[in-house]
Amino acid sequence: MATDELLFEKSGAKASIVFNRPDVHNAMNWAMYDRLESVCDEIDADDDIRVVTLRGAGSKAFVAGTDIGQFRDFESGDDAVAYEQRIDRVVGRLERLKRPTIALLQGVCVGGGAAIALACDFRYADQNLKLGIPIAKTLGNCLSMANFARLVDLLGTPKAKEMLMLARLFKADECVAAGVVNDVFDAREIEAEVDAIAERLTQMAPLTVAATKAAIQRIHEARRIAPEDGEDLIRSCYTSADFHGAVDAFMQKRQYTWQGR
Repeated sequence: MATDELLFEKSGAKASIVFNRPDVHNAMNWAMYDRLESVCDEIDADDDIRVVTLRGAGSKAFVAGTDIGQFRDFESGDDAVAYEQRIDRVVGRLERLKRPTIALLQGVCVGGGAAIALACDFRYADQNLKLGIPIAKTLGNCLSMANFARLVDLLGTPKAKEMLMLARLFKADECVAAGVVNDVFDAREIEAEVDAIAERLTQMAPLTVAATKAAIQRIHEARRIAPEDGEDLIRSCYTSADFHGAVDAFMQKRQYTWQGR
């Protein structure tokens, strides 16, 4: 399961996960998703770990979504549903970690990267953050019900619609105003600032921290509808001529003209 494209390190009570494909803005491939899920299992099995920080290698991106080239293999609605189920499983596993998680956000954080960041307990950014899920502009695909729910939970309905339907990327100050980012730090200071916050979390009562996280997670899950209630939407987008045309256009670095079919 190990891959150099996702690094996991532990230092005392603090652990870190680094998405390590800076040449492609840390875009996620299947091996990275699988490794993220297995790392979560390792963390929950290690009682010495009290806090986990996630970040992207370099300073230009947290994660720029899923590697688009992988979508060229999609042939049916079943492929699309399986993909969204996979993302739900991995992001949901991160969300359910017993330890508090901190996303350190620098530069681009879009698509699947935004889903990963929103599944964390805390988010801190530098001034260069651009957060969003611009699928209405890029691929013409669709989120799972769980990822729609995370957006609505954190942004509220109006801002969630703005992010998704207008393909808006939110800047750091907008994210703070919306409550989706806890604070913004200078790019030269963010690592030290986030490390200090992680250190503070290691000094908190671990059972209280864990109980608080679990309680809020249970509330969110009780509000969410069943995943299968969104499968028709996923199939309709991923099996469209627009989706396949947009994937090809993206890979060829050209603009796609939407057909609505």
